[in-house]
Amino acid sequence: MEITEILRHGIITEQSVDLQNTKREGGNHDGEIVPRYTFRVALEANKYEIKQAVEAMFPGVTVLRVNTMRMPGKERTLRTRKGMFRKEARPWKKAIVTLAEGQTIPELQA
Repeated sequence: MEITEILRHGIITEQSVDLQNTKREGGNHDGEIVPRYTFRVALEANKYEIKQAVEAMFPGVTVLRVNTMRMPGKERTLRTRKGMFRKEARPWKKAIVTLAEGQTIPELQA
């Protein structure tokens, strides 16, 4: 798969912006800012492919960890003159990418 097929687009919501500036609590790295970015990715992509795609698309970025989750699709109802139709739900996959300390992706900064 190509990079553009693996990484569909970045997700910028209030929760994902909060993840970009989270601080570690406790341990040796107390107070470190751990930047995390959220992406919509292909359903077939695995963590290793996502890591390679992020590092290739954004040069100078080191990915420490990738967490993925499958999001259930939402069923849609279409109302027309002929009646109501239900569209099937389309599931999608979300990846939360943790970068090394001090690194950012300026394109996804809010």
